[in-house]
Amino acid sequence: MLRGSRRVDALSCSFALKACARALAISEAMQLHSQVVRFGFCADVLLRTTLLDVYAKGGDLDSAEKVFDEMPVRDIASWNALISGLAQGHRPTEAISLYKRMKEEGLKPNEVTVIGALSACSQLGATREGGRVHNYITEEKLDQNVQVCNVVIDMYAKCGFVDKAYEVFDGMRSRKCLVTWNTMIMAFAMQGDGYKAIELFKQMGQAGVEPDAVSFLAALCACNHAGLVEEGVRLFDSMKECGVVPNVKHYGTVVDLLGRAGRIKEAYDIITSMPMMPDVVFWQSLLGACKTYGNVEMAEIASRHLLEMGSNGCGDFVLLSNIYAARARWDDVGRVREAMKNRDIKKVPGFSYIEVDGKIHKFNNGDQGHESWQEIYRKLEEIRFKITEHGYVAGTDFVLHDIGDEEKANAICYHSEKLAVAFGLISTAERTPIQVIKNLRICGDCHAVIKLISKIYNREIIVRDRTRFHRFREGSCSCRDYW
Repeated sequence: MLRGSRRVDALSCSFALKACARALAISEAMQLHSQVVRFGFCADVLLRTTLLDVYAKGGDLDSAEKVFDEMPVRDIASWNALISGLAQGHRPTEAISLYKRMKEEGLKPNEVTVIGALSACSQLGATREGGRVHNYITEEKLDQNVQVCNVVIDMYAKCGFVDKAYEVFDGMRSRKCLVTWNTMIMAFAMQGDGYKAIELFKQMGQAGVEPDAVSFLAALCACNHAGLVEEGVRLFDSMKECGVVPNVKHYGTVVDLLGRAGRIKEAYDIITSMPMMPDVVFWQSLLGACKTYGNVEMAEIASRHLLEMGSNGCGDFVLLSNIYAARARWDDVGRVREAMKNRDIKKVPGFSYIEVDGKIHKFNNGDQGHESWQEIYRKLEEIRFKITEHGYVAGTDFVLHDIGDEEKANAICYHSEKLAVAFGLISTAERTPIQVIKNLRICGDCHAVIKLISKIYNREIIVRDRTRFHRFREGSCSCRDYW
């Protein structure tokens, strides 16, 4: 069109940009952007909104924000595009701030707005802000939209409030769709409440809703997190009878289920006999099981496959190093560390979030950057003294270094989740639940410490790690030490 004799107008540019958005063609969108400027179409609100949407969906959030900031007039679609883009682009704090700003400027959020805002709240575990969004949804009767209800359920579930999620599920005004059932089943699964998840899976069938691949995956995850091995295997075997062909995720979940139960040889047999090529996740899962049960021989087989597949994941090397360290095979630990160095592999840093009074606080391992870090460290010393009186011994086998026990104890004392929990203790009223989100799997020592904290300080502590929820109450965890 640009090379021919046809006249270019704002509408044709808008259609072209929408095509770029569908194809996530950012470089082409940038070229069109320059043409929009050249032809003087910048004042067109629809065109600018479409351009903003392209950048947001393509992940170029800096360009999206620039377009947004330069808009003389913004309609609700403009706000929605950026809020959704920030949420999907893992910038949830900014998404929530933009949602608040939108309301302050007098605009009325619609279904798309609240879905984006709730997605951001889910990522941060921002229950208080998510609750405010939910209240707005109820007031404006947006809960008649099933997609909105699904996201509300998902938000409460990911924030650790599965009872609240079920309350929304049970009281829905709109008809439950397959996604609604799947979301609630997965919510119970992530909480480790396998029996409720399986019961809901059965209720779904009784309600005339046919399970799909996602339904079976959620049910298998429930069995996995609750240690329901035989039920999980039975479910997996029943899939074909229901006309659902197992995919790589179903096989992976069963492998993890068997591995967690110590049935490592059976897990290995499934990996080597399944109809599709296993990806790195299978071998990583097997390697994790080998770490739990100290199976060095199978760990070396899994590691060899990971290396052959070109995996450079830090966790793979760390797990193998852990297995060797547990057997005091320090020469092998050194060999693994040297391989990590040669491949320029660095350990993924752990961090944790906690929401206090509507503000999100982030902690890294050994963090001294927080404004209250000295008070937090003093609280940790107090905690250390009290839990030792209750029989705590530092889980120094979770440290990979060939160093003394005292140094190992110090190394694990300041993990990010411990810092976040300590901050929660000093920043919230007594008996108030503490909620933490961790980017990695919680280590065994932190798990043991937080169990004792929940008992000594009479607090409910909810930790969402990379794989599941841990709800600590009165010295025990909802996972029953199976994670």
